[in-house]
Amino acid sequence: MKLGTTELLIILAVVVVIFGPTQIPKLTKMIGKSVKNLRAGMASVEDEDETEEPKAKKAAKKSEEPWEE
Repeated sequence: MKLGTTELLIILAVVVVIFGPTQIPKLTKMIGKSVKNLRAGMASVEDEDETEEPKAKKAAKKSEEPWEE
């Protein structure tokens, strides 16, 4: 499904009518911050996954060691 120039202009006109020309900069700034936070959150989850793997290996290794009483 391709969007042509006419369709994009219609969408832009509807956005301007709904939000008004003064609210569009605020809206785009808010969307930009949301995307930035989403990317940062995804990166932190990936970092947590990488740091949890060695912990899991240590736990598995520790469980293989004989118990000392």
